[in-house]
Amino acid sequence: MDALRHLAAHLGLDLLTVCLLTFAIYYPRHRRRDLVPAYLALNVALFTVVAALAELGGSGGTALGFGMFGVLSIIRLRSDSVQHEEVAYYFTTLVLGLIAGLPHLAFGLAAALSAVLLLVVYAADHPRLLARSRRTVVTLDTVHGDTAALRADLARRLGEPLHWTVMEVDYVRDLTVVDVRYREPEPGSRPVRTVVSETGSARAGAPAWESV
Repeated sequence: MDALRHLAAHLGLDLLTVCLLTFAIYYPRHRRRDLVPAYLALNVALFTVVAALAELGGSGGTALGFGMFGVLSIIRLRSDSVQHEEVAYYFTTLVLGLIAGLPHLAFGLAAALSAVLLLVVYAADHPRLLARSRRTVVTLDTVHGDTAALRADLARRLGEPLHWTVMEVDYVRDLTVVDVRYREPEPGSRPVRTVVSETGSARAGAPAWESV
């Protein structure tokens, strides 16, 4: 009975933490319903596997290692459908299931480690943390001859460029593909007209936005 109560307490801790992670942190911020059952099912399934393998005694460690390798190998995180911050939620879900599923880990320690994980994810993915910083891939309908002109064009279209990488230049179709990190303009600001010389280059250092 003591073992069952211990397992039930760990299961309750696991369900509480994964529900907080999914419904209190992830879904209100990202609104992807399709990943909610994935997080919940993955967490509970991992908890079940860890708890069952840990009861095997002496061979439990080896079986646990192979079991974890098998569970992790079937998870395919495609970059085109899952964002990097959502990958972080995936791994947090896994770790919460691992911590809560270990029956020999003290309940207080498991609860403390789970709380630390939740606090880190809550703070790292908080909307106010670097709120105006963005990243996108832009296809420009022109090919710029110098860095200053490219920076001015990105500033006019997006906001203040922080860093960018030119991924493709097509002189036939006159296109430029740029992976850019930028800072969105503050609310109430408006773009400033960029001064361009006859050669097509923009004046370096000219501000891209001003407050209204």
